[in-house]
Amino acid sequence: MEREEEKKLESLSPFEVKNILIELAETHHERMMLNAGRGNPNWVATRPRHGFFQLGLFAMTEAERSFTDLDEFGGHPEKQGIDERFAAFVDKQNGTQGVQFLKDAVAYVNDKLGIAPVDLIFEMVDGILADNYPVPDRILRYSETIINAYLKQELCAGGLVPEGKFDLFATEGGTAAMTYIFNSLSENKLIKPGDKIGLGTPIFTPYLEIPILNDYRLVEVEIMASEEDAWQVPDTEIDKLLDPEIKAFFLVNPSNPPSVRLRDTTINRIADIVNTKRKDLILLTDDVYCTFTNDFTSLAAVAPANTIGVYSFSKYFGATGWRLGVIALHEDNILDKAIRVLPQKDQDALRERYEGVSLDPAKMKLIDRMVADSRAVALNHTAGLSTPQQVQMVLFSLYGLLDHEYHTDAYKKAAQGIVKRRYNILCAAAKVPPIVSTDDPNNACYYTEVDILRIAEQRFGKEFADWLVENFEPLDFEIRLAEEKSVVLMPGGGFAAPEWSLRVSLANLPDEAYSEITKNIRELLEEYYQRFQQSK
Repeated sequence: MEREEEKKLESLSPFEVKNILIELAETHHERMMLNAGRGNPNWVATRPRHGFFQLGLFAMTEAERSFTDLDEFGGHPEKQGIDERFAAFVDKQNGTQGVQFLKDAVAYVNDKLGIAPVDLIFEMVDGILADNYPVPDRILRYSETIINAYLKQELCAGGLVPEGKFDLFATEGGTAAMTYIFNSLSENKLIKPGDKIGLGTPIFTPYLEIPILNDYRLVEVEIMASEEDAWQVPDTEIDKLLDPEIKAFFLVNPSNPPSVRLRDTTINRIADIVNTKRKDLILLTDDVYCTFTNDFTSLAAVAPANTIGVYSFSKYFGATGWRLGVIALHEDNILDKAIRVLPQKDQDALRERYEGVSLDPAKMKLIDRMVADSRAVALNHTAGLSTPQQVQMVLFSLYGLLDHEYHTDAYKKAAQGIVKRRYNILCAAAKVPPIVSTDDPNNACYYTEVDILRIAEQRFGKEFADWLVENFEPLDFEIRLAEEKSVVLMPGGGFAAPEWSLRVSLANLPDEAYSEITKNIRELLEEYYQRFQQSK
């Protein structure tokens, strides 16, 4: 591919570049393609899925108690006695995969969260049958309590659990959550065109692309992690948040692509800034990879009043196709207060916007405005995540709670073990020290960033690394890797990582593939080095 054509490709999103690389890799059918470009895990959590399908079978017996005079018809479940009928179902199906999990889950919710079995089972059965609109539309009642408990366990594992509760909005995955958040922040005048927005970089590429769209026209200020300091963010970068012109700070933690969480001292520094000097600063944290580290502390734990939290169930439970996520906003937050003190003309416009869905729009919480905005307000009556999706989300949450309570985090340790093992294989084959140690407790190991120039300099010297930069576009290495080796990775530059870096997903390929990926990177780099030697 010509250099000018490569330069044009660098303007595309890494996800679009990935598709082009896949096409190149597929041109050689004699070779097996190794696609570590996208972070879709190659495992699934089986027990909560078995629970889902067994619950579905029980729900069908409940539906078929009605309309018995018509073939292939059922009715709404009846709440009275549903807990007793469920107990009988569980006893009859004793030993069947998923049944014991359901039994344990109902007992846990009753004992630990104070939700009566009859209430939980009825909500779950009605939800899995999907025979009603989601009510409440933001999230089902007991689902919110259970998911709240799971989030507090995982996001506040460092020991600091804020008082009060988080209001949750169940969404179609984390990306839908981000779409709703940006839209509602804009609609409610909390961010405006020209506002400065801090972005913790490197970062998931859509978060670089969304703010500058014509919809928002925000000015991005990078809060940059240091490759030299194991992808941690220096205090000098964090202190950019002291600038009152920066209205919000968006963070993926652990990061994507380096997959490293911020040190607790850095999290506490941000909290100190918003709790003292920048009480108006909006924080947005995407914590999807948090479960791949231990004792994780989210910004939502240390600065709950300022933080909009996003969590997705897709990666940890192997559920990208389910599209399961939540927005979490503490019940006592600065955003609701900021809306109440907007200029009168803005308040008048917002009252007009929401008056069709509330008798007192001024008192609507931001998170309820997000629900309405997700359906262009006028279709608010049809808002809400589908109820079967919410049921699976609850079962995943209960699986995580039970894993921690009774199984000493056996599932968590196993999931972490999968990606850490692959990280070790990749690094061992590279024959250069990794940027982040496998023993670093902040290393989530879900992705890793392979810096080609760093490897080139360490193996062959700085003169060779400078020659690469002078003679080739950063994408040249990646394109040749796909075309000649059938290895598909993603360009790190699109994530605001070093231009010559590659993002490797450690989640979606068998263990042995990662030594092969590194071998191909090493061989290709040696070919460049031979050309360098010939050019001298």
